[in-house]
Amino acid sequence: MDGMNIISSDYRLWIGEIKHRIRQCQIKASVKVNTELLQLYWDIASDVVEKQKNARWGDGFLKQMSKDLTEEFPEMKGFSVRNLQSMCRWYIFYSHALPITKQLVSQLNGEKTKQLVSQNSMDVIDPSAVVRTVEDDALVLRSFFSVPWGHHILIMQRCKEIEKALFYIQQTVENGWSRSILDWQIDSRLYERQGKAISNFAKTLPAPQSELAQQVTKDPYVIDIMGIRQDLEEREIEAHLDTHISQYLLELGKGFTYYGRQIHLKVDGDDYYIDQLFYHVRLHCYVVVELKAVKFKPEHIGQLNFYVAAVDAQLRAQEDNPTIGLLICKDKNDVVAEYSLRNVMSPIGVSSIQIYDQLTADYKSSLPTIQEIEDHLKGTE
Repeated sequence: MDGMNIISSDYRLWIGEIKHRIRQCQIKASVKVNTELLQLYWDIASDVVEKQKNARWGDGFLKQMSKDLTEEFPEMKGFSVRNLQSMCRWYIFYSHALPITKQLVSQLNGEKTKQLVSQNSMDVIDPSAVVRTVEDDALVLRSFFSVPWGHHILIMQRCKEIEKALFYIQQTVENGWSRSILDWQIDSRLYERQGKAISNFAKTLPAPQSELAQQVTKDPYVIDIMGIRQDLEEREIEAHLDTHISQYLLELGKGFTYYGRQIHLKVDGDDYYIDQLFYHVRLHCYVVVELKAVKFKPEHIGQLNFYVAAVDAQLRAQEDNPTIGLLICKDKNDVVAEYSLRNVMSPIGVSSIQIYDQLTADYKSSLPTIQEIEDHLKGTE
């Protein structure tokens, strides 16, 4: 019987590892199939656009093309006239911005490119940056061809600027967004909000960390996506966000790990309580978050500066980077915030809150459900 218990315990551990390998294999297979399908769509669209331009073919021939391809490949659902038209719009939209060639696409399976992508998988790519090398081109294309076709259609419909579209492609790949969450992120204007907090990071942090710290901020934060009242007190907001931490983490962004709220610190015999404390796994540092249900006041910086110093002294380990403070207020004056940070030596950012009721009816209708968000977060653990 003891032997069976040992075998059973070993078996459960082993079968768990096997299940993990199978899931990883399924994900890789799905990505590979998606990549090849998108490359096929790109090539088809390139040929169609070229023939329409040089052979003076109108859209009428797409009906015949759709009929011929559907009859030959009845198991494939992507050859409707509507989807063929979407392929062409997709190709035209990106073809002048992305240096996609058959030669470069073939390099997506090359070892050199794979190594490059692995080495740079944690880098933050500026979508508006000029692509300079073949390796850089291949890195961008690997992300481009990893996004599901339905996501591409949504991005193309909702984004008129190439830079914005490439931003959402990158974010989708980096965060593994479902289509409903991508739709919500576009509705909440993430592109316009990302990295926009007023901060002193450039002055208080070394160059590589300061850029990333700025990039992980937002202004405003749409932390009211659960429909809470606008007149809640700070403690009520904290309690609500603590109850719905998975949605809150989704809004904060990838990398934030929740440490807790009302974290107790004792300094020289006196008791102090931090609103919220996080650890950011990419920045390798603690992040102190202070919520203020009022308009920004300069004295808020002094309090947050004290908490940042206390966390550095009592919680920060030798391998951790300097603690960052993030003040999220109901509203703020940017000039006042900039002046307040000018002579502060702790890295601090100041952002505002976007109230849910201020979003349009269209935005509200596209919000993912609580269950969708929680299921998505569980799937990325």
